[in-house]
Amino acid sequence: MNRIIFLSFLFCTFLVKASSFAQIQKAKAHWTYTFSKNEVKKGETIDLIYTAVIDNEWYMYSSDFDPDLGPMLTTFTYEKNNSFELVGKLKPQNPKEKFEEVWGGKVRYFDKKAVFKQTIKVLADNPAIKGSSEYQTCSHTNGLCIPGNEDFEFKGLKVIAGVTSEPNVGAAKPTDSTVTETSASSNTASTDSIKTADVTSTDSISNSPTNTAEIKTATANAPVTDKSLWAFALAAFAAGLVALLTPCVFPIIPMTVSYFTNQENGKVKALLYGFSIVFIYTLIGTVVSRINGPAFANFLSTHWFPNLLFFAIFFVFGLSFLGLFEIVLPSGFVNKMDAKADKGGYAGIFFMAFTLVLVSFSCTGPIVGSLLVASAGGEVVKPIIGMAAFSSAFAIPFTLFALFPQWLKSLPKSGGWLNTVKVVLGFLELALALKFFSIADQVYHWRLLDREVYLAFWIVIFAMLGFYFLGKIRTPHDSAVESVSVPKLLMAILTFTFVIYMVPGMWGAPLKALAGYLPPQSTLDFDLSKRSTGVSPSASSGEVKKYADLFHLPHELDGFFDYKEALAYAKKVNKPVFIDFTGHGCVNCREMEARVWSDPAVLKRLESDYVIVALYIDDKTELPESEWYTSKYDNKIKKTIGAQNGDLQIVKYNNNAQPHYCLVDHEGNLLVPPKNYDLNPANFAAFLDSGKGIFAKK
Repeated sequence: MNRIIFLSFLFCTFLVKASSFAQIQKAKAHWTYTFSKNEVKKGETIDLIYTAVIDNEWYMYSSDFDPDLGPMLTTFTYEKNNSFELVGKLKPQNPKEKFEEVWGGKVRYFDKKAVFKQTIKVLADNPAIKGSSEYQTCSHTNGLCIPGNEDFEFKGLKVIAGVTSEPNVGAAKPTDSTVTETSASSNTASTDSIKTADVTSTDSISNSPTNTAEIKTATANAPVTDKSLWAFALAAFAAGLVALLTPCVFPIIPMTVSYFTNQENGKVKALLYGFSIVFIYTLIGTVVSRINGPAFANFLSTHWFPNLLFFAIFFVFGLSFLGLFEIVLPSGFVNKMDAKADKGGYAGIFFMAFTLVLVSFSCTGPIVGSLLVASAGGEVVKPIIGMAAFSSAFAIPFTLFALFPQWLKSLPKSGGWLNTVKVVLGFLELALALKFFSIADQVYHWRLLDREVYLAFWIVIFAMLGFYFLGKIRTPHDSAVESVSVPKLLMAILTFTFVIYMVPGMWGAPLKALAGYLPPQSTLDFDLSKRSTGVSPSASSGEVKKYADLFHLPHELDGFFDYKEALAYAKKVNKPVFIDFTGHGCVNCREMEARVWSDPAVLKRLESDYVIVALYIDDKTELPESEWYTSKYDNKIKKTIGAQNGDLQIVKYNNNAQPHYCLVDHEGNLLVPPKNYDLNPANFAAFLDSGKGIFAKK
């Protein structure tokens, strides 16, 4: 199953990311450098003309708007020499202007062609005019943004005899090793502020089976081509198929079968059920994103109320399947609906579809969250298409089961086969219900369901399931078992094998096959597997670190849990920073830690080459009021550790997926493209090596 999930994830990821992360792309602009005239007298002024031809469907940000807004302004930096001096500021020639909701302000940009002029005074016969430029090109079609850096040199100017003079008052004379010129008072935004983005937003979609999705938001009012929409829709459809394999979705299938078994006009209602799923997902995805933004997806995935609600739903359905009671709609409600042109049945169908969407959202939320960010950033058409495609794939198996409930009804009833299926799924739902309770327990640090307690419940539940297969346990609807069939005997063997596999986990066995479904290993009270290798090279020399009492890194790695603190320490020890955007409720984060981080080659690199900082996106610990701030992204006050970490990930790194790994320098600038869910340790080790290499060159 894990291989199927992983292969599906790779396929989904390839569709979305192949064009952007297959290799490091170059900015889509081609520069030429000319003078405003061919000759000049020494002491006179002349204009330097920077001309960029921009690829079709791409645009470039100008230099004359607020540098703190977010996008990268175009800047030119000159090498120091005494052969010329700058006069006045850089002058962009007729840029366009628009309001971008994602930045909350007006930006100025160029399409097809960008022209900048800088006046200089010539002070020598052969002026050495060279330096470098920084700029950013972004796609109109998919929102992808690529930073550019070009060296320039102006040649061929003929300087004739003239009268030199003292520099003009107000002229910007180079006095340092470099001089950078823009139209704003500051040419770069603060590098250590979570309100600043180094890379402008780009297109969005999931790149992991249960989570994910690397989000990049297209600019407001940008035209979207049919090709881009088709690719986006195809990737969203693939993500919907992958989402069916998540533990939050699979147990809901029998609920659908049970509900439609006794329905009249099954085919019509089944189609309506499928359409209801698509309608509800699309409606929630678009409306909620416009009102609440991606924070709502985070709320459903991590807040105590929805998770305890999901726990209660799974627990109740589990008891129902075990035979304690039958779940039916209130008869009064059904009768009233039936009295109005048989509307009662259709209302029940819509209710079942809504229940599916609500309960499955905890696992599908990270995928849907990418679409919500795109919508909150100004997109309208693309989130609707993405959500419709995602939910269409998601609805297929439920609709098929609803269309053909006789597939189960026609199975032999002798021996209680159908009831056996329901009872088995009842045990599974009781086990999976604990996952939702565990998420709330971790996020709010209740410590009620630590790893050994969680495992104890699972061991008991699956042991009872094994005894059920052997006929030692009977539920109210089961008949007496005189002999055990071979299939049940095989299922009992598999179940008890799984139970025995879990037992060592009570004392610290990593249980990699269950990575992501169990609470973190750090919650164990007694762990025999702890390494005794001493303090890792990334240790902070005994310094007290923020939030160390709340969070712990896996595999006894030493690191930080505060972004600024990690950057400061990295600068002190001259190491790059490994940022782990993670979450208490992130299944794939735990799986990456158990399967990839534990690999000796990866673990060694994390210990020796990087300063590690784990930033929990879903943590609900409220900070002192003095540390609150209002996000430039969604204009909401960020009060908790998780909210501030999430805002940092979206604003600075244009992403809201977890796991999400960034390798950055001491200012938080990306060294290489980020990495997400990838269960290949060799790939992850290569990723770490590439970041280390770039850092060494810098």
